[in-house]
Amino acid sequence: MCRFFSLQDVSTYAAETRPMRLHGHATSIRLEAAYWGTLEEMAAHERITLSRFCAILYDEMQQQGGEVANFASMLRVTCLHFLRHREAYLTEIAERQAPCQKLVAM
Repeated sequence: MCRFFSLQDVSTYAAETRPMRLHGHATSIRLEAAYWGTLEEMAAHERITLSRFCAILYDEMQQQGGEVANFASMLRVTCLHFLRHREAYLTEIAERQAPCQKLVAM
């Protein structure tokens, strides 16, 4: 078991700090590279930039429960949730984007 995990590429868990704007406020978020990769994949599925994806997610979290106390931790858990429920998420995206695709085809 340990070799499976201990032989992973070191660069996947190297921390990266990225600048971002949330509601016009400049901030930076520090996550491991693997999380950034997963968030980029999610943003690509949504057809938006990573920065826009994070801003929308932040806004939605605020609307549902007020202040987001630890946004970086919430992003990590969001990545895990995506990986565990990828098919359901991709189905939901396809259903949301289908009406827009029909309009483009007209």
